[in-house]
Amino acid sequence: MEKYLKVVEQSKLFKGIGEQEAVSMLSCLGAYQRSYQKGDCVFRKGERITAVALLLDGAVHIRKEDYWGNLSILNEISAGEVFGETYACLEVGEMLNNAVAVKNSQVLFLDVKRVLTTCSSACQFHGKLIQNLLSVLALKNKMLTQKLEHMSQRTTREKLLSYLSEQSLREGRPSFDIPFNRQQLADFLSVDRSAMSNELCRMRDEGILEFERNHFVLL
Repeated sequence: MEKYLKVVEQSKLFKGIGEQEAVSMLSCLGAYQRSYQKGDCVFRKGERITAVALLLDGAVHIRKEDYWGNLSILNEISAGEVFGETYACLEVGEMLNNAVAVKNSQVLFLDVKRVLTTCSSACQFHGKLIQNLLSVLALKNKMLTQKLEHMSQRTTREKLLSYLSEQSLREGRPSFDIPFNRQQLADFLSVDRSAMSNELCRMRDEGILEFERNHFVLL
């Protein structure tokens, strides 16, 4: 766990809480760590969860799969980010999607009841932790709204340009990397991979953008 303390301290959940304070709070929060291999499910659809998950290392995709196996990527979780918090806070809610490790990953779990309830020792920073959790929930809501904006576009080109424009604005420059390969990007935007690849090539030929693997430059 020691090697991941910086990740914990720098996460949005522990923002404003020092490393030593975070360490002392982990036992109070019933924290435990688990390892996952690429392809393992961290959470499964239909599961009831009682813990907030903080990704220490690796990558996790929140995925929706229908009866026929069609896949849609709803969100990509990177090291230092939280997931499962909405369902954990609901208590009676079942997971609607799968959380799948797309790389070998390390995950820290925190008992949501202990997160939301000030402990008997009245940790000085517990109120800050609850405030941070609310901020994480608000940020997730904002990201979902942004995804809906991409999805509401009519054509594959418009969906791509909406997503790539948002990534460029987030990075503050026209050159940036995205967290998806081609198939994952197609799943995220719910478009056909071949049609998407053809559209990217057309936009490159028209001088709208340049790309190499997951690196893009908007022109």
